[in-house]
Amino acid sequence: MEIALAALVALAAGVGIGFAVRKVVGARKVGDAEAKAKRVVTEAHEQAESTVRQTLAEVKEEIAGMRREAEEELRSRREEVRRQEERLATREETLEQKLSEAERTQDEQKERETKLERYSEEIMKAADKHRRELERVATMTSLEAKDALMQQMEGAAKRDAMAKVREIEERAREEAEERARKIVTIAIQRVASEQTSDSSVATYTLPSDDLKGRIIGREGRNIRAFEAVTGVNLIIDDTPEAVVLSCFDPVRREIGRLTLDKLVQDGRIQPVRIEESFERSTAEVEEQIKRAGERAVVEVGADEVHPEMIRLLGRLQYRTSYGQNVLRHLVESAHIAGVIAAELGIDPAITKRGALMHDIGKAVTHEVEGSHALIGAELARRLKEPPEVVHIIESHHGEVEQRTVEAVLAQTADQISGGRPGARRESIEQYVKRLERLEAICAAHPGVQKVYAMQAGREVRVMVEPDEIDDVGAQVLASDIAKQVEEELQYPGQIRITVVRELRAVELAK
Repeated sequence: MEIALAALVALAAGVGIGFAVRKVVGARKVGDAEAKAKRVVTEAHEQAESTVRQTLAEVKEEIAGMRREAEEELRSRREEVRRQEERLATREETLEQKLSEAERTQDEQKERETKLERYSEEIMKAADKHRRELERVATMTSLEAKDALMQQMEGAAKRDAMAKVREIEERAREEAEERARKIVTIAIQRVASEQTSDSSVATYTLPSDDLKGRIIGREGRNIRAFEAVTGVNLIIDDTPEAVVLSCFDPVRREIGRLTLDKLVQDGRIQPVRIEESFERSTAEVEEQIKRAGERAVVEVGADEVHPEMIRLLGRLQYRTSYGQNVLRHLVESAHIAGVIAAELGIDPAITKRGALMHDIGKAVTHEVEGSHALIGAELARRLKEPPEVVHIIESHHGEVEQRTVEAVLAQTADQISGGRPGARRESIEQYVKRLERLEAICAAHPGVQKVYAMQAGREVRVMVEPDEIDDVGAQVLASDIAKQVEEELQYPGQIRITVVRELRAVELAK
C-alpha cells in the first residue's frame, strides 16, 4: 500500500516536473521564435527600404531620360520650324523675283507686239507698192499672175508626183515580185508530178495483123458490136499491128481499150464476148476511179469527202488539159496552195480542199453544158461542201467575183501549176493561132507602131508612136491590152505586156 502510494507520489512528482520542464522549454522556444520573427521583420523592412530606394532611383533616372528626350525632340522641332521658315522666306523671295521677271517679260512682249504690228504695216505697204509696180511693169493683174504661177506649180507638182509614183510602184513591184518569187519557188520545189499528153485517141498494139480481120468480123459485125457496146470508135487502117480507139470521153475510151485488150488476150472475138468483156472492164475502171479519187483525197489530207465527189475526182485521172493530167494538176494545186497559205500564216485546210476540187466540173463537162467552174460549184453545193470551197470553185476563172483570201490563193496555185515550166503544152496550130491573135489584139490599139510576141508568147513588146502616146498613156495602154488579153485568150500561166515609148530628137546641121 505504501509502495503504491509512493509510486503515485513519484508519478505525480514526475508529472509536475515534466510540466515544469515543458513550460520552460516552451518559453524558451517562444522567445527564440519572437527573436527570429523580429529579425525577419527587420530584414523585410531593410529589404523594402532598399527596394524603394532602388525603384525611386530608377524612376528618377527614367524621368530624367524622358525629360532629355522631350527636350531633344523640342529642340529638333524648333530646328525644323526654323528651317521651314527659312525655306518659306526663300520661296517668297523667289516668287517675288519671278513675278517681277514676268512683269518685265510682259512689258517686253507688249513692246515686241507693238513693233511687229508696226513692221507688218510697213511690210504690207511695201508689198502693195511692189505689187502695183509689178502690175505696171508686167501689164498683168495679181489674179492673172497668181493663175499663171498656180498653173506652173501644178505642172511641176504633177511631174514630181508622177515620178514619185513611178518610183514607189517600181520599188513595191520589185519587193512584191521578190517575195512572190520566193513563195512560188518554194511551192514549186516541193511539188513534182509527171504529165501525160493531151489526146482524144488511144493506140492499141496488136500481136499480129491477123487480128484486124477477126476484130472486124464477118461483114463487120464484131466492130459494129464493139462500137455500139463501148461507144468508142475503132479505127483500123494500114498501120501495122495497131488500131486506134477514138472517143471524146476519156473514161469510156479507157474502158474500150481494156475491153479490146481482154478480147485480144482471150482470142474469142464475138458480140457476146464483147459485152462480157465490156462489163468486166467497166467494173475494173470504176474500181480504178474510186482508188484514184481516194489516193488524191488522202494525199491532200482532206477529210469527210462525199463518195460521189471522190468518184468524180477519180474520173479526172483520165482527163488531160494541154498535156497536163487534170487529177495530178488538182493534187499539185492543192499542195501549192497549202504551201503558200502556210507561208502567209493562213489556215491551209480550206484552201487545199478548194484547190483540190476547183476543176471538178471537168469530170462532167461532156455531159452538161456550161462553164466547168459553175458546173463544179453546183456539184460541190449539192454534195454539201462548205460554202468557202464552193466559192473557190465558182470564182477560180472569174465568172464570180472573188471575196475570200482562200479563193485568191487557190486561183494562184491553179495558175502556178498550169504555168510552171514543163507543166503544159499545146499543139503547133493552137500555138500559132494564139500568137497571131495576141499580136492582133495589141496592134488594134491606136498609136501602136509595131508588136513583137516573145518568149513563146509569154511576153509581148508593143512599140508606140511617141508623138501620139505619152508616158501616162503608155501605162494606160499596157493595162488595157492586158485586160483585153485576159478576156479574149485562153493560155497557161501569164503574159507580160511591155509598152515601149522611144522619143527621138532629130535636127539638121546646115
